[in-house]
Amino acid sequence: IGADRLTLVLALGTLTLSTLLGLAIPSASKLAIDYVILDHPGPSGLPKWLGLPTERMTLLWMISAAMMLLAVLSVATGMWGRWQTTRMTKLLQATLRRKAFDHAMRLPLYRVQALKSGGVTSLLREDAGAAGDLIFSVIYNPWRAIIQLAGTLIVLSFVDWRLLLGGLLIVPAVWVTHRQWINRIRPLFRDLKITRSATDGHTTEAFAGVRVVRGFSRAKAELGRFTVANHLMGRQEVLIWWRSRVLETLWSLLIPAASVGVLIYGGSRVIEGDLTIGDVMMFTTYVLMLLGPLETLTSTASTVQTNLAALDRILDLLEEPLEFAPRAGETPPTLKSVSNLAAKGQVVFDNVWFEYPTGKKKGDKATKTGEAGKETAKEGGEPAWVLRGINLTVPPGRTVALVGASGAGKTTLSNLVARFYDPTRGRVLFDGVDLREIDPASYRGLLGIVEQDVFLFDGTVAENIAYGRRSATIEEVKRAAGLANAAGFIEAMEKGYETVIGERGVRLSGGQRQRIAIARAILADPVVLILDEATSNLDSESEALIQRSLGGLMKGRTCFVIAHRLSTIRNADVIVVLEQGEVVETGTHASLIEAGGRYSELLRTQLEAQGVGPEAALPGGATELAVTRAAGT
Repeated sequence: IGADRLTLVLALGTLTLSTLLGLAIPSASKLAIDYVILDHPGPSGLPKWLGLPTERMTLLWMISAAMMLLAVLSVATGMWGRWQTTRMTKLLQATLRRKAFDHAMRLPLYRVQALKSGGVTSLLREDAGAAGDLIFSVIYNPWRAIIQLAGTLIVLSFVDWRLLLGGLLIVPAVWVTHRQWINRIRPLFRDLKITRSATDGHTTEAFAGVRVVRGFSRAKAELGRFTVANHLMGRQEVLIWWRSRVLETLWSLLIPAASVGVLIYGGSRVIEGDLTIGDVMMFTTYVLMLLGPLETLTSTASTVQTNLAALDRILDLLEEPLEFAPRAGETPPTLKSVSNLAAKGQVVFDNVWFEYPTGKKKGDKATKTGEAGKETAKEGGEPAWVLRGINLTVPPGRTVALVGASGAGKTTLSNLVARFYDPTRGRVLFDGVDLREIDPASYRGLLGIVEQDVFLFDGTVAENIAYGRRSATIEEVKRAAGLANAAGFIEAMEKGYETVIGERGVRLSGGQRQRIAIARAILADPVVLILDEATSNLDSESEALIQRSLGGLMKGRTCFVIAHRLSTIRNADVIVVLEQGEVVETGTHASLIEAGGRYSELLRTQLEAQGVGPEAALPGGATELAVTRAAGT
């Protein structure tokens, strides 16, 4: 930071020197007009102590050479300062983009999910870039205008104090213009940014879901939504354009008006013999030098306001509290790190209650109001508990199957294991330590997750499998693919493991994407494995093969399995049955069948849905034949 400040000071110093050298050029032109071209008018002429030649052509060449030298020095010093400022701008843009990206990635999960992908892209690319340009629009260009203004006024004070007063009349016009931008036009730019970000987000969403859009014949509807948003954005831009043009027009009229004033006043003084023609020409040049930068600043004020609006959005993002940030007044705990070698994998739920955050930001109605558990889903309502009083101990290396109807809380429970959220009440312990006291990045390095909605990146097959372990060799990647029953279709591709699979793996089938996701988890070698419907998109033959591979993968690891297929959960060490966020049954497959409770009821429903027949869904359980047929093995 200190080096950047020094660079900025040096850049402003060279800008000052460059501007002052440029201000000296009109004075040289006065000398050429008054003392060479018009043959030394005035009472005194050039001072003899300067030792200048008296021959007029020689003197003209000397003055011309001096003017050219000043111009070269002005350009050279100005170019160095501008280069340094440009370099600082690019570094600032890169820094802002990095900080904004890093902060957005560490926001609470519900806030990340609320940010549309297109809006995030606009924020990182356009807003961070525009905010970086503030070095030019707010520091560099205004500094040049200030130096040029001050220098011009000083020169004018030596020429004629009345002309100086005329130049000072410009200052109120600058202040009024500035206030107009701040109070009336800048908010319009901020609204335009919000509209543009929302439009980008909707557009990205429409193209990401193009199969759904076409499948439901919604192309025209999406076009209509896009058109309406663009019309709104166009109307906002037109409104900003008109208000900007009013100020620019006033400044465009001010310059010729000032020139006319100079011509009338200066010409009358020349006629009276108080000023020379060189004085009038010099003053006219200085007035233009005075008004020119101010007009430029005014005409580019729209850019300044766009940059400031972009900075506001970046600052709004950076001010949002990070994931698991301590509340006001709380002392952040000293976080512990965990390693793959030392971790055992015990997970304990200690009276865990959970409700999802409202997702509203500070200042909105339904926000966190203090102690955990007092947050409400709706203003004045009761807490919308998703999990209620969960007490569960999972010893290291055990497999827990989570069973229940949709909305029972299975995925929420696994989200707490992955620490995507913290419990609203109670604790989740890992190897006896509250997850709140463990560094999230360190802890998640022990996890492997395979979800039903598989997300793959636009890269090669090998890159996607090795995503959790970039140091893996191609042999390790192939071994993981083999264990996941993915090697066959991968090697059948034209480029094998170097095949690019497209955004979200669009060139693969659902089952192929899921097998690559399983290979990715196998290669990560996790201590805790979470399988959320990991085999839901597989055919029975592939599932049977992967079940054997997963059996080897799950051995010695703490596993949480969410599945509806009996083949995935029947061999679990313990089955946890959830109902409306509560644990209603726990036990092995055999013991729960024998008990004839909720698990048995869910199993009977599944068997009947698969056409096994009511005779297989016995009142006290199910036959081994029914179990085998339901498993698809």
